[in-house]
Amino acid sequence: MLATVWGTGQVLLDMLWFFLFVIEIWLMITIFVDIFRRHDMRGWVKAFWVVFVVVLPLIGILVYLVVHGDKMRARAQQALIDDTEATRAYVLNLGRSNEVDDLVRLADLKERGLFTDEEFERIKARILAT
Repeated sequence: MLATVWGTGQVLLDMLWFFLFVIEIWLMITIFVDIFRRHDMRGWVKAFWVVFVVVLPLIGILVYLVVHGDKMRARAQQALIDDTEATRAYVLNLGRSNEVDDLVRLADLKERGLFTDEEFERIKARILAT
């Protein structure tokens, strides 16, 4: 019964409309993220853009992309570079320990009598050299 109501063309047309709707939602989310990440825009301007994109979605999305599209791409690329740099710095510092913590632990071990003064100074010099 359902196959007689919907033909192949209708199914393809419905799929097209569905994917266009998904693209519209994706663009709206991308624009909202860009609006709220911007530091050069005041609050009222951000509110205007949000209302404009929500009330008139197709026109608002197109106007925002025309007016701020190139800067939007540049900000997204810069955010990606910053995130990559932060991740790289974090990973590089994972294996390194803090010198102060090492020295505190070393002094604690010396107080317990596990090191002589010569061993303590030798290990302390090695920690400070790194």
